[in-house]
Amino acid sequence: MLVIRLSRIGHENLQKFRLIVQEKTSSPKSGKVIALVGHYNPENAENKLVFDAAKIETFLKNGATPSDTVARLLLKNGFKKELVAKFVLKYTKQKSKKAPKEEAKLAAAPAAPKAEDAPKA
Repeated sequence: MLVIRLSRIGHENLQKFRLIVQEKTSSPKSGKVIALVGHYNPENAENKLVFDAAKIETFLKNGATPSDTVARLLLKNGFKKELVAKFVLKYTKQKSKKAPKEEAKLAAAPAAPKAEDAPKA
């Protein structure tokens, strides 16, 4: 199965990324790359991804899956939404920091006796 992912290049504190297509089981650092389809420089003021849309479209239509990060970058930089949108993972809703305090207050408060449990006179 093919995957489109980022492979880090560059020096320490000066990262740059290549957009590569490779087998899912291979590590991005292994060097076993099927195709180089673009590059991304986050240090650039525009944070622009430069890619070959025709190659990426061909790989996607033939079954390759982009990573979540690559899918988000492609959408942000104007790639076809109908091809990539299904690969963007939705973030799970996180609990706020106030939620545990509110639960503790509810647990500490004594429960009011029910009418059925009350002794009859």
